[in-house]
Amino acid sequence: MIAIIDYDAGNLRSVSKALETLGEKPVITRDRETLFQADKVILPGVGSFGDAMGKLCQYGLAEVIRQIADSKKPFLGICLGLQLLFEKSDECPRVKGLSILPGEILRIPDCPGLKIPHMGWNSLSITPGARLFKGIENGAYVYFVHSYYCKAKEESIVAASAEYSTHIHASVERENVFACQFHPEKSGSVGLQILKNFIEL
Repeated sequence: MIAIIDYDAGNLRSVSKALETLGEKPVITRDRETLFQADKVILPGVGSFGDAMGKLCQYGLAEVIRQIADSKKPFLGICLGLQLLFEKSDECPRVKGLSILPGEILRIPDCPGLKIPHMGWNSLSITPGARLFKGIENGAYVYFVHSYYCKAKEESIVAASAEYSTHIHASVERENVFACQFHPEKSGSVGLQILKNFIEL
């Protein structure tokens, strides 16, 4: 069973529908026992870093997520779900992230001719051997919607990167923890392959 964490963030249904397309029957829940019993767990989300951390703490989910990450169960963060895994964000400097992965979330710098938020398709530079990208060609395009980007402290956890005004760590993986800044559920056949790779871990 794949559990999708419900913390009042947007985008839960579209992730669920993408998984259903792949033959899964995901459960959207904030029940800690259901989350602990799941085979795999996904933390999607769109919205504010500070609001999201507030909701995770309000529902007692921050510690649950840390325990799941420590349990070696496959875990996938998507968009805001990636950002929350890190230590802090420029969006809400006084709010601490989950600190499961080392690094920070920075605002995409202004650049002539480029719009922020970054909305649309962008190609990926994929790290050889990245498990989430098995069978996906380097340079594949995925769909982004974000104003802030991940800068991981350790280059070794970067699974894919993208260029948009700056060098963006677009996906990370460390042991059982995986995350994408882009939206695989909105990225066509490439995104479905990424989700399929996660299902098959």
